[in-house]
Amino acid sequence: MDPFRLCVALGPLAVYCLLLGGVHLTRRPLVVSGVRDTAALAVAVAGLILVGPVEMWLPYASVAVFGPSVWFFIITLYGLGLVLLLLMMRPRLVVYNITMEQLRPILAELVQQLDEEARWAGDGLFLPGLGVQVHLESAGWLRNVSLAASGHRQNFLGWRRLEEALRTALAEHENLAENPRVWKVGLVLLAAGVLISLVLLARVASDPQAVAQSVLHLLHLEQ
Repeated sequence: MDPFRLCVALGPLAVYCLLLGGVHLTRRPLVVSGVRDTAALAVAVAGLILVGPVEMWLPYASVAVFGPSVWFFIITLYGLGLVLLLLMMRPRLVVYNITMEQLRPILAELVQQLDEEARWAGDGLFLPGLGVQVHLESAGWLRNVSLAASGHRQNFLGWRRLEEALRTALAEHENLAENPRVWKVGLVLLAAGVLISLVLLARVASDPQAVAQSVLHLLHLEQ
């Protein structure tokens, strides 16, 4: 793969690894909405999609009509598809840097303050006062816990209250000393991001003329 296409494909992924590695090296759990988490992942893989299946199946008749502007339409279509996906997603919260065993007692105390009628059923939680049904899912090696909506009938305002309350409850909670593996995950992700970035910089610096030629070819501007 030529240097420019390599940068488009792996550049966003490198940034994603660096950001995620930095998150795992912080000392406090981080609460992120499912929309933001999915949007960040979609942006990270956007380059791979653009120089992969999108360019492979690109209708060259449209290139002849619109020229380089066709890429604006493709990126816009990708963005609109992502927005549609995010709007159709069930509510979800992701808590980084914490295990299921650490989160459950904090969450159990919190939900009693939010809704006295809250009930647990295994890893499921029902808060009738908020109109929220939650299922807890753990991603072991990443040290993350997801609070995913269980069922279609959900109150989005209730989810918003739960997110704000959980973020406040975890604000002073530090678990890094108890979980040194968080450091390992963060360092692996940071190392991956730095390695990808160095490879991209080396490829670009080795042949800048090839990069310029690749840009012209990708945008169909070459004579």
